Amino acid sequence: MLDASLKQQLSTYFQNISRTVEIVAFVDDSLSAEVSAKSKELKTLAHELAELSDNITVVAGDTANARVPSIAIRRQGESAGIHFAGVPMGHEFNSLILALLHTGGHDPKLEAELMEQVKGLDSELNFETYISLSCQNCPEVVQALNLLAALNPKIRHTMIDGALFQDEVDERKVMAVPSVFLNGESFAQGRISLKDIVKKIDKNAGKREAETINSKASFDTLIVGGGPSGAAAAVYSARKGIRTGLVADRFGGQVMDTMAIENFISVKETEGPKLVANLEQHVKDYDVDIMTGQMAKVLKPATEVGGLIDVELENGATVSSRSVILSTGARWREMNVPGEQEYRGKGVAYCPHCDGPLFKGKRVAVIGGGNSGVEAAIDLAGIVAKVTLLEFDTKLRADEVLQKKLRSLPNVEIITNALTTEVQGNGEKVTGLVYKNRETDELVNIELEGIFVQIGLVPNTEWLKGVVELSPRGEIIVDERGQTSVPGVFAAGDVTTAPYKQIIIAMGSGAGASLGAFDYLIRTPEPSVTDEAA
Repeated sequence: MLDASLKQQLSTYFQNISRTVEIVAFVDDSLSAEVSAKSKELKTLAHELAELSDNITVVAGDTANARVPSIAIRRQGESAGIHFAGVPMGHEFNSLILALLHTGGHDPKLEAELMEQVKGLDSELNFETYISLSCQNCPEVVQALNLLAALNPKIRHTMIDGALFQDEVDERKVMAVPSVFLNGESFAQGRISLKDIVKKIDKNAGKREAETINSKASFDTLIVGGGPSGAAAAVYSARKGIRTGLVADRFGGQVMDTMAIENFISVKETEGPKLVANLEQHVKDYDVDIMTGQMAKVLKPATEVGGLIDVELENGATVSSRSVILSTGARWREMNVPGEQEYRGKGVAYCPHCDGPLFKGKRVAVIGGGNSGVEAAIDLAGIVAKVTLLEFDTKLRADEVLQKKLRSLPNVEIITNALTTEVQGNGEKVTGLVYKNRETDELVNIELEGIFVQIGLVPNTEWLKGVVELSPRGEIIVDERGQTSVPGVFAAGDVTTAPYKQIIIAMGSGAGASLGAFDYLIRTPEPSVTDEAA
């Protein structure tokens, strides 16, 4: 399964394993064709990994009460805290390798304070995460929960490939990934960081975190947002030698949900999560105070030019800075029709790469005929029984090469001049949708199990209304230097009126806004203590 080059690379990594690690294999080649094939595949993978290190062994597990096929990772003589139900390849292969390394004694890259907090958790916690192997968001959640299990013997985590364990997915009504269950109850859905997981478990974590942030000295430049524009702004600011801070919910923004990137100049092709990892590491190479897991709530302009601007966070903390760069990006635009919110995660989805495998053999609709919508329909056509693409306009707006590919697929139906008016369901999951034929005003019902919304992005500016000047579309209006209507407040990336929403353009605007903020700082004297007191 593993080629020679990868084996050589893994052999080097496995030199960091200092304790004997057992891969417990729960396999059976006498069951259904799919389970038997996957069992053989998983058994082969386990033995190939064991051959690369004297500290890794494979033992057979009792399949009586176990998911088959699956493997458990444990230290020799100890119980297993990390389990993989299915064959952890694709995006989850790294999760498996990290589980082996961390179980084998290789220290994780984790802040000492957070590590001690995890080790101090005193409850029996059994996590289960349903994933799809094509989901680029799932590994972050799987790796975070695996790390909890590696650090704390009272914590157990199992990754479950939803496409392989379809009966469980149906029984638990899992219709979006990653879906996390804790002790049998729903815990989280979608991307969630290690810090946020610990914060949900440790109820006092948020309060302690807010106190820590409140104690920080003011910054020269504070970046709000961790996407490409925010990362570029942080690097450019730090290189000027000024005190730089960054607050963000997570690094990457929408890029984390992007699979293929082929227009990032000098990089022939990459994937969103890989690019984000490089962005984060680049920022960490500089003296930037990074505060992730934080959502900005209120922006308070300075009372005088050159004074401190305050950014209040959701956890109650306040961060102050002489200049602020807003890089909060955008999120998927919603249809805003009855039933959409009720069935979000229950058939209404926004990421075809993540959630598509859960609809194997089912009927789905894609809303939107631009590039993202047509690409989603093409991807889904290889998984589901039928794809119905609905476009509001009289024709598709995607590139011609994509349209040609889409029209060649036998299980795709294209409907234009269609306005989606309602998402229908049975109280538990989606059962269909209603659209209006814009030419005849006729209402048409389509029976289906999934709806993938791909109608563009909306800027994350609700918290800025009435503070900075916004366009009719809610974007922050900026000049050529990234300056907003508020002195000392700059903006960059997809959240602004920049006409083209592209990664490389966002990075450039982040750099430009940083240089604009620096120019503002050197030309605007800082008020003296006497002036501020007055």
